[in-house]
Amino acid sequence: MKRSRPLVVVIGLLVAGLVMLSWTQTWFTVHLDHTAAVVKTVDADGATVVPQYTAVAIASLALFLAMTIAGRVVRVVLAVVQVLLGVAVVVSGVTALSDPVAAAQSAIGSVAGVSDVGAVRRVVTGVDVSLWPVVGIIGGVLAALLGVAVLFLQRSWPGPSRKYGDAATPGSATAAGGPASGADAVRRPVVRDAVVDWDDLSAGVDPTAGDAAAGQPDTLDTVGSTERRPTGGASDNEEHREQH
Repeated sequence: MKRSRPLVVVIGLLVAGLVMLSWTQTWFTVHLDHTAAVVKTVDADGATVVPQYTAVAIASLALFLAMTIAGRVVRVVLAVVQVLLGVAVVVSGVTALSDPVAAAQSAIGSVAGVSDVGAVRRVVTGVDVSLWPVVGIIGGVLAALLGVAVLFLQRSWPGPSRKYGDAATPGSATAAGGPASGADAVRRPVVRDAVVDWDDLSAGVDPTAGDAAAGQPDTLDTVGSTERRPTGGASDNEEHREQH
């Protein structure tokens, strides 16, 4: 189930491409009365019959690409939108298929010199319907079914990845590897992160201040408000006792 996301995305892209392909093909070949028009036939493609197909197909393409990075709530919304897009494709295709003359009215009127639907019908003697309207309708059905499938499959999909991942900063390194103490904390190299440094500079903070504090030697000792260095360890103490 977790591996279903790339499969759903690929199928969604193919379905959207199928709808777009049907939109570019000839849907109806309209035969005209030769006494009322200068041509005998007019080809009406999907762009003329269902101009909204291109917008729906592009929206579906963008939707499935967005699913690859979306969170769970957004995926649910996108799945519902996908169902509505599929229904819109089916309704548009069925409407055009049920009345080809009205769907191809603009193409017929441009060659017959008429614009009224009634006048267009009078110059039409016949209509040949291709398979592409059916292909477009099938694409809409598949798109709607795929949206329903996403509603159920997306529950097992992993969430979106973080934009920059886990930043490797001194604080995060300590949190990941446990608290550091003693010489290990001093010797551990500070891993810089360009994004964090840039944010610090924007906020007016010196990003290297923490590095300087982390790189101070641990040989300094503080007494009161002054600093002094140890004077040689056990051998110096023995010499001090001999003098006394």
